[in-house]
This record gives sequence, C-alpha cells and structure tokens, in this order.
Amino acid sequence: MPALFKVEITPTAEADVTEIWDYIAQDNPGNAEAFISRLSEQIDTLENFPERCPLIAENRIMGTSYRHLIYGHYRTIFRIVGDCVIILRIIHGARLLDSGLFESD
Repeated sequence: MPALFKVEITPTAEADVTEIWDYIAQDNPGNAEAFISRLSEQIDTLENFPERCPLIAENRIMGTSYRHLIYGHYRTIFRIVGDCVIILRIIHGARLLDSGLFESD
C-alpha cells in the first residue's frame, strides 16, 4: 500500500532524537539504538493514517491543532498540512508542553 502522507521531521525534532539517544546511551548504547529504531518505526506509521492519533489537550491553550503519537514515555508531536505530516517535537511525556517549545518550527 503506497504512503498517503509524506513524513517530514524538523531540525528541532531531530535534535530531540539525538538528546533522547544521548540520555539512554549513558546507561546502555545498545538500548539507545534499539529505542530510537523502534521510535522511528512508529513515526513511519504516520505515512498511512496520522489522523488515528489524538489531538493534544494543549491545543485549547495554544490555539493549535497538533496531534501526538505516544511511544514509551515519549510523545511525538506533529501537525498535518495537506498530505504532509510534520514532526515538530519528540519530548518526554512528563515534560510540560507550551508554545515556547515550538517557536522555531
């Protein structure tokens, strides 16, 4: 089945992935590689049906229409623009989400 959406990851989200890898790799580089690989696989699933992911509760406060994909303790925050899924951030679920996290995207 061909992908219906193109998934793009912002430089900020790429930096988030590096930060996550660095954090996990402090204890076990192999686990860091495995986690990032599985996270990437989850993100790739957004090519086919990103609308399955819920809108985030913070949309009411921020005036946005972002969605999130949960994997482990991390939230992949994204928006859908036409036939493109734009990955904005990948953050730990315990982290507070506010509009300041998205200023450069």
